[in-house]
Amino acid sequence: MKKVFLKVSLLLITGVLITSCNNDDSSNNSNVTKKQVVENYANIAFANYKKAYDDAVILETAINTFTTTPTEANFTIAKTAWKTSRESYGTTEAFRFADGPIDNADGPEGLLNAWPLDENYVDYVQGATNAGIINDLATFPTINKALLESLNEQGGEKNISVGYHAIEFLLWGQDLTAPSANQAGLRAYTDYVVGGTNSNQTRRAAYLNACADLLTDNLEYLVNQWKVGGTYRATFLALSDDVAIRNIYLGITTLVSAELPVERMDVALGNADQEDEHSCFSDNTHRDIALNLQGVINVYKGNYGTVDGASLEDLVKQSNTNTYNSTDVSLNAAVTKINTILTPFDLAISGGLSSTEGAKVRVAVLQLKDFGSNLLAGASNIGITVN
Repeated sequence: MKKVFLKVSLLLITGVLITSCNNDDSSNNSNVTKKQVVENYANIAFANYKKAYDDAVILETAINTFTTTPTEANFTIAKTAWKTSRESYGTTEAFRFADGPIDNADGPEGLLNAWPLDENYVDYVQGATNAGIINDLATFPTINKALLESLNEQGGEKNISVGYHAIEFLLWGQDLTAPSANQAGLRAYTDYVVGGTNSNQTRRAAYLNACADLLTDNLEYLVNQWKVGGTYRATFLALSDDVAIRNIYLGITTLVSAELPVERMDVALGNADQEDEHSCFSDNTHRDIALNLQGVINVYKGNYGTVDGASLEDLVKQSNTNTYNSTDVSLNAAVTKINTILTPFDLAISGGLSSTEGAKVRVAVLQLKDFGSNLLAGASNIGITVN
């Protein structure tokens, strides 16, 4: 559990930052500079990671409450807190692929949002009641944060032991129902009650607690990297304006042109398999998709929460009105097409590409790629080469 003084200090930093941002009228200035855009991006990154951290602290508290007092009501509260935490984390995906602290050589991305997860690496699954780290007392007699971090992706990229999706699996369990049933995983809260369902309930609780604590640890690291005076913030602001802008564009165009439409949507659609969707245990994938897109929009338009400043959109508008207009049209179309996808996502993809709902997913995929192409055109207009 994070110490109270850490949360207070972060709030104080946020207060200073927000005051600074609210006094910045650069977004209304027809002569927005690249340097202003770079500085505003750093403010957005900090604010978004700070919100993700705050929500993760609430999630950790809810999980600790549940494991201490494992009732159905507390279980529901913990699951709700997980979904809330995904709302703020989902938009931070726009900071990935940008040579930043999230997924550089020492970055914690693989400890936060790695997927897909091989369930039987963590816990029991249908047909294998003794599977997973939780049920292997001989090899792993003590479950703690250090152990789980060391086991993450050990022996294979699907051997995910920690992060949002490990917590998701521990809260919902496998989703074993047909998509048409419109149900998420049905893990019973009694999996955590001594003498309840399945075995090793106290080890399962220890595992869940450790995952929640690691989540806040790693998000706190990112907050500290992006805060005023933070190590990476200083590095980022010291880059030449063009290099920094190039990194910003690299992050959002990779997400909206490849990672989101291809890896997170089209692969699942092509296989018509709910096991390939991002948040497959909780049936929350439709929110992942919408939030990832929103994160790109936040960066492009230069605003998040109370932070509102100079943006890539401003630079493009100053440079080429036609590209600015076509990007705006493409952006709005992407939002519309994403909103037309049937929820939950596993139901939308269940009939494959040839189905009516699957065709809607493919249309959204193509529209996301079109949005990405427009973003790249805007980058070119302002003299930025993204590769």
